Amino acid sequence: MSSSYVTPAAHRRHSWKSGCPPRNRPARLCLMSVNETPADLAAFFTEGRLTSIPRKPARRTALLDHLAQSLFEPDRSYSEREVNDALLTVHADTSMLRRYLIEAQLLTRTRDGSSYRRAVPPAASSDQPPAA
Repeated sequence: MSSSYVTPAAHRRHSWKSGCPPRNRPARLCLMSVNETPADLAAFFTEGRLTSIPRKPARRTALLDHLAQSLFEPDRSYSEREVNDALLTVHADTSMLRRYLIEAQLLTRTRDGSSYRRAVPPAASSDQPPAA
């Protein structure tokens, strides 16, 4: 195991007073503050941490969309470990969040699970002609 890996237990013990994870992680992996969360999703966060997952499909989709846009860049591939590290900044159950993001088609992964990407949203409408 490399020395740069943070176990989930060590991750939870960190005080987070700086607002970002240890070892100068990129800013996109910093804790999301409630101020950055849409008002309708703020109830699911406490001090930047996700405290509950909505049961209503529309709210869950809105939450997952927010997480995908906040934590993952659109034109970049991520390893499973990088996805877990990003999700760990908001919730301890990274496998559940990763699965929800895949099922909602907000993240895509290769067949072997070695690479993940933020999904490209479908075109607004196929009924409209292309812009000239």
